[in-house]
Amino acid sequence: MSVHLHWFLPTGGDGRTLVDRHAYTDGGIRRDRITPVSGVRAPDIEYLAQIAKAAEQLGFEAVLTPTGTWCEDAWLTTVALTQVTERLKFLVAFRPGVISPVLAAQMAATYQRISRGRLLLNVVTGGDSTEQRRFGDHLDHDRRYARTDEFLQIVRGVWGGRPFDFQGEHYQVEGGLTALPPDPLPQIFFGGSSAAAGPVAARNVDVYLTWGEPPGEVKRKIDWIRGLAEKEGRTVRFGIRLHTISRDSSKEAWATAGRLLDDLDPETVAAAQQALGKSESVGQQRMLALHGGSRDKLEISPNLWAGVGLVRGGAGTALVGSHAEVADRIEEYHSLGIEHFVLSGYPHLEEAYWFGEGVRPELAARGLLDAGPDPLDGVPAVNGRPASAPGGAPLLIAGGR
Repeated sequence: MSVHLHWFLPTGGDGRTLVDRHAYTDGGIRRDRITPVSGVRAPDIEYLAQIAKAAEQLGFEAVLTPTGTWCEDAWLTTVALTQVTERLKFLVAFRPGVISPVLAAQMAATYQRISRGRLLLNVVTGGDSTEQRRFGDHLDHDRRYARTDEFLQIVRGVWGGRPFDFQGEHYQVEGGLTALPPDPLPQIFFGGSSAAAGPVAARNVDVYLTWGEPPGEVKRKIDWIRGLAEKEGRTVRFGIRLHTISRDSSKEAWATAGRLLDDLDPETVAAAQQALGKSESVGQQRMLALHGGSRDKLEISPNLWAGVGLVRGGAGTALVGSHAEVADRIEEYHSLGIEHFVLSGYPHLEEAYWFGEGVRPELAARGLLDAGPDPLDGVPAVNGRPASAPGGAPLLIAGGR
């Protein structure tokens, strides 16, 4: 079982700070709204193209694109980026409650033809009722997962190439089909930590994603989902969502984490924690419990730092350390059964280079990556780093709040 490395597209804005959407109300989409916050980058298609091209060059298999109010539409943004990349796949996040399952199946089929087979799907059921109602969805938490279960059954049925009928609580479909099923069928990624989420994963998905909890907790999740899948006669693969701060030395990496932390004033952290505490997501509550809103003891496991979760919803932990130490932690998670690593860092362009040039060779040397040509072979080097890296050896400088 090889390690699959994926990166992240910050379609809600990026920068040299962890302030995330709490610093700007529109996700950085309008430049005039973010000028008071230094170090924040709008998600222009040109900037996102830089990240996508860097990820492809550095050997990442795919990039995850988020979904929600505070980011650009994932389908439209990524299909545009397929035209400026060649091999990179796109892990498109979407919410099943706001789109017809037959239409989603058709969109996926079209996407596969346009991109020549580079679509992966990340199904986000949603753990925030306020956000769901904003899109016209008024179901409660558990019923949203029941609807996702039906949704995925229909998508897979429609991809079968024959008219598909379905009668359920949330959907009734007569003769649903895609004229040309996608080829290949997109892998379906899915996450959820609640009791309602587990059976949905077991019955329907290819890859179950967890946020970056300590290895012991991750193992318990894997065992839980694996057991449910076995009862369904299925096999599910596993992935993890993490940030990274990898440097040539451990001291440099932790100094960078410290600068990011120093950039956060108490008011920003308190406001973020109050907002995130209202989430119905069990996974989000687990993320919050890792640090309890406190800056003390944020290294919750060796090289696993919970500082990101002080202000960011969703994935709230980062692997911090030297390139070898970060590779050690990836190898540890891999030994538990984690195959897909969906990674990110602030800012996403520079951190892609730090990881791609530093950690990826470590993983390759340990035999954890599929054998193949080094994606950086033939790129002229300057001071030991490819000339294409922005600014040579990238530096993360604290800015903003």
